[in-house]
Amino acid sequence: MNHAYAGIGSRETPDRVINSMKVIAKRLAQLNLTLRSGGAPGADSAFEEGCSEGGGDARIYLPWKGFNKNPSPLYDVCDNALEMGAYYYGKHRRMSRGVSRLMGRNCYQVLGQDLNSPVKFICCWTPGGGIKGGTGQALRIAADRDIPVFNLYSSSALDQMSRYLRLIGVKGLRDETKLT
Repeated sequence: MNHAYAGIGSRETPDRVINSMKVIAKRLAQLNLTLRSGGAPGADSAFEEGCSEGGGDARIYLPWKGFNKNPSPLYDVCDNALEMGAYYYGKHRRMSRGVSRLMGRNCYQVLGQDLNSPVKFICCWTPGGGIKGGTGQALRIAADRDIPVFNLYSSSALDQMSRYLRLIGVKGLRDETKLT
């Protein structure tokens, strides 16, 4: 069994949560879950670092080659992802080409490269626990697809995620992971 999850969040994620994300991603990698993320500074990079430390499998979707100096080869954004990104972002007419590619790549994080292979859940952090920016766009996609979201802004998110993982047959997250 190999489930994918999206490890994403704000570039403004506090350091204490960044550290927790690294621990969570490392543990999820050890539990054979595949990370999907986007190579942005902050939360994305924390999940990627933790996944790497845990020897895990990661799919890092970039809006363009070399984004944030990330070497991932997954940087092509197809027209369907661009259209979907515009739809979920809600500001289609005002998006620059760069923002359009960022929003398109967010679709891959949640739905996979074929846009038809959704993650099992999203683990994230957003300011105030709200729906904002690129992470907010991913959360709107998740809401439309009934994908569980565990926002680490909430003190109960880790316990909820641990219970959910047990429900889908993955055990062992809460035992070694603490949000400090």
